[in-house]
Amino acid sequence: MSGPLVGLRVIEMGSLIAGPFCGQLMGDMGADIIKIEAPGEGDPMRHWGQGAKPAWWRVIGRNKKSVSIDLRQKRGQELAKQLIAKADILIENFRPGTLEKWEMSPAQLHAINPGLIIVRVSGYGQTGPYADRAGFGLVGEAMGGWRYLVGEPDRPPARMGISIGDTLAASFGCTGALAALHHREKTGKGQVVDSALYEAVLQVTESLIADYGTSGHMRERTGSILPRIAPSNAYPCRDGDIVIGANQDKVFSRFAEAIGKPEWAEDPKYKTHLARADRQTELDALISEWTRTKTVKEVDALMSKAGVPAGPIYRPDQMINDPQYVARDAIYWEDHPKLGRVPMQNVFPKLSETPGKVRLPAPDTVGQHTDEILGSVLGLNAAEMGKLRADGVI
Repeated sequence: MSGPLVGLRVIEMGSLIAGPFCGQLMGDMGADIIKIEAPGEGDPMRHWGQGAKPAWWRVIGRNKKSVSIDLRQKRGQELAKQLIAKADILIENFRPGTLEKWEMSPAQLHAINPGLIIVRVSGYGQTGPYADRAGFGLVGEAMGGWRYLVGEPDRPPARMGISIGDTLAASFGCTGALAALHHREKTGKGQVVDSALYEAVLQVTESLIADYGTSGHMRERTGSILPRIAPSNAYPCRDGDIVIGANQDKVFSRFAEAIGKPEWAEDPKYKTHLARADRQTELDALISEWTRTKTVKEVDALMSKAGVPAGPIYRPDQMINDPQYVARDAIYWEDHPKLGRVPMQNVFPKLSETPGKVRLPAPDTVGQHTDEILGSVLGLNAAEMGKLRADGVI
């Protein structure tokens, strides 16, 4: 047993990323996660990933126990409610209205478990004119402003390459659940945490709305730079690219010294933040001329010695072998009978007194822990479970 959430029982209903990633975060911190999956195929995430041996499920399914229950059957809904009655937190990312259709509305669930915290992750939230629309992460990223900002200015909007809308909504759902736990400690009352994909994305768009509201400024796609933040970019070396952030005045002075251009730090064209902002393109071109003469390793060493934030742009093979990753156990390795050694991100953030960890591998089969959970939590015997299995409920 490890982690600050040890002793909390979480029921995870739903599939794909937005709900299950929230469950992964809580499980990593020690909560007991009971994942309800539909009999048969279960969560589609079991088959997601890239490469010859997709392994995403090993990450998002870790620290969870799988119980197969058909929630479309009345008896399955009753079983789920019995489990929820004994839980601290429920996570769901169904289309709004689904729980209500199954007679598991927040009011009905709080009637049987007043302290229950219900995390509801959806595209547009539980209220408003768009609430009943289907919404995946890419839609939330588009509506929340992210997609418009990502990419080169002369090309259509791009995506980040990962499902950032889903994981942001899941992360805010987890944050809301922890805040709700604090409230429950004082009052004994549970509540609903309503995390919308588009609002989660909107939350991280910095001053996008504020700048528009105060000056009418419409932020546009700018590729690899932040407008008027210079120098801060990816620069080409002889064997790849490196990112350098030397936009703060004192840091820029150290940077100029490190590349043999100490006069830049006193030149009125580059000396101040505002001056560099006015000459961002010019400055990036000059820096690129210098970086092209060196390797990534050489530039990285010079920047490190000068105290200038910089670093190579890592691929997975570089992450696994990097000494910083190794020293902090940033990569967790799972030994799997079919997939071999599976590397994955470890548990973050690191807590000094109650660190979380990967305690359980992702369940290999749908319903792998059905008998264990229904027996230990609900007290069902073998005959009762046999009947449920014969009826297709589990």
